[in-house]
Amino acid sequence: MNTYPSILLSKAVDQFASLPGIGRKTALRLVLHLLRQPQKDVEAFTDALSSLKQDVHYCRICHTVSDEEICPICNSHSRDRHTICVVENVQDVMSIENTGQFHGLYHVLGGVISPMDGVGPSDLEIDSLVERIVPEKIKEVILALPTTMEGDTTNFYIYKRLHNFINALPVEGEEECLKISQIARGVAIGNELEYTDEITLGRSIVNRIEFKI
Repeated sequence: MNTYPSILLSKAVDQFASLPGIGRKTALRLVLHLLRQPQKDVEAFTDALSSLKQDVHYCRICHTVSDEEICPICNSHSRDRHTICVVENVQDVMSIENTGQFHGLYHVLGGVISPMDGVGPSDLEIDSLVERIVPEKIKEVILALPTTMEGDTTNFYIYKRLHNFINALPVEGEEECLKISQIARGVAIGNELEYTDEITLGRSIVNRIEFKI
């Protein structure tokens, strides 16, 4: 039974409640808040959401969100263009950027390998990561995935893909073509990067260690 005095109110609550982490009580509170706002503010809010869906893209190189075909980080000449930090999602890029401790490039996988959830390597942006190594002359790949079983599985898979691939790559006379490292375990086991405080995450990036199996 619909207990709301307005069908339009009920529909708005349904939409807000469909968002992750938003229950119906919170949804109702948000809708009522919008009802109290000036019309121009509500229109600005809805215009921002509409533009978000229509005009925001995924960078064709690193797969983070961007207003352009290539994101500002991939376009920047001030970044370390020989180092890639591999992360699970866009939120992780933002979290690491907030630390101010990393100045290289990123690669967003769009998830982690999770057979229980039906997510395999082909569902992630792993092939496109491998394809970046030679053209971009990458010297280090930092694995900054969650310290979970799924994150560790994905780390191992990426390491095997890159390890087998890079052994044959001569890079300017260096003995090793590519260094593969992972963030230090200052990030607690089972933690997602976006929920880790900036100081701990920054130290984990700076104090990264060689990835070993």
